Amino acid sequence: MVRHHLPAHQWRSSSYSADNGGQCVEVQSTEEGFLAVGDSKDRARGALVSGPSSWNDFIRAVKSTQLGA
Repeated sequence: MVRHHLPAHQWRSSSYSADNGGQCVEVQSTEEGFLAVGDSKDRARGALVSGPSSWNDFIRAVKSTQLGA
């Protein structure tokens, strides 16, 4: 999905990104219940949009990798 089709005022950045000059991942929920993820330093590239179950699967996989599980 192209980022300019999503409301600019609804993007949220992580509180962990405060010290890196605003270069972080931004997220927002769409009206349809999907999650959009974009790069704050290159907004022209668009956004990755996924459904809630796919996003939860991704987060579980990242957490298990970080924990060495």
